[in-house]
Amino acid sequence: MFTKIFGKKKLKEDKLANIFVNFILQTVDECFSDIVGIIKESPEFIQTPDVEESNDSKFLLIVIAANLKEIPKHLEAHQDNRIINLVITKLCGVFDVDFDKLEGTLREYQSYLSRVNHPSNNNLYAMSKAVFFKYDLGKYQEDYFKNMNSPNPLFLKRLDEAMKLFLFNWSDTKENHQIVQ
Repeated sequence: MFTKIFGKKKLKEDKLANIFVNFILQTVDECFSDIVGIIKESPEFIQTPDVEESNDSKFLLIVIAANLKEIPKHLEAHQDNRIINLVITKLCGVFDVDFDKLEGTLREYQSYLSRVNHPSNNNLYAMSKAVFFKYDLGKYQEDYFKNMNSPNPLFLKRLDEAMKLFLFNWSDTKENHQIVQ
């Protein structure tokens, strides 16, 4: 309502990058244990998967890569590149890693997301499939799905619902803010 009266609040790209990074890090930190719970309690597995709450690095990279893939869908040309570079720069400070190394790793994960979910372009589904394959969950399934090296669709559907929590809310951000350089 206030945006209709006063207009959108300006949000600088640097501040948006901070919000984006903090959202991802906080959400993964607070909610990865829920993902582990979903995995361990899934009735589709005949053996409880060996996934530990402390082993969140692959999951964090999946979430970051998927969220970075979403940016060009919501921002204008060049602005998306600036935001992506700002985000990676901020993550380099958090993880104490070189920009080129982190960017390369994230590109590899983005490519992996595209491959495991081909031909679909749905990032949410790609995230779920990437979790399935990166954590080698296929070996815990019944023989039918294990031999196909494919996730049980019931498990994927449950994981898809949970993965929604890890995608940055671009529609709300764009609805309430004017993103400026």
